[in-house]
Amino acid sequence: MAGTRDDVIDDATIVERLARELPAWRLEEGWIKRTYKTAGWKSTLMVINTVGHLAEAAWHHPDITASYAWVEVRLTNHAAKGVTDKDFALAAKIEDVIGWQPGTEGGALEGTPTDPRFAYIKYDR
Repeated sequence: MAGTRDDVIDDATIVERLARELPAWRLEEGWIKRTYKTAGWKSTLMVINTVGHLAEAAWHHPDITASYAWVEVRLTNHAAKGVTDKDFALAAKIEDVIGWQPGTEGGALEGTPTDPRFAYIKYDR
C-alpha cells in the first residue's frame, strides 16, 4: 500500500531520493538541508523572502538560518516528526525558483548581469 504525504520516510530512502531528485540537498539530523550562497546581504534577503513566500503558499514551513552571503534552508515535517513527501515537494519548488536562470534559457528574459554590482545567487549548477 502506498504511503500518505505525511508518512515519515526512512533515512536510506531519503538519501536515495535526494541523490536522484535534489542532489544539492543533504540529510542531517532529521532534516533535509540546502545552503544557497549569495552575492551579499541584499541577495540573502531576496532568497529568504522567496523561500518564505513559497513556504507560506504551501503551508509547510522551513527553518532558515542566514548570514551576509548565505542562506540555509532546513525542512522536516514537525507534525509527523520526520521528513515526508511534503518536505521533498517544497524543497523541489524552492530549488526550482531560487535556481532559475532565465539567461540560460534564451528568450526575452536575459537573466542577472555578470557585473558583480548586480550579482545575485552564486549558482552551483
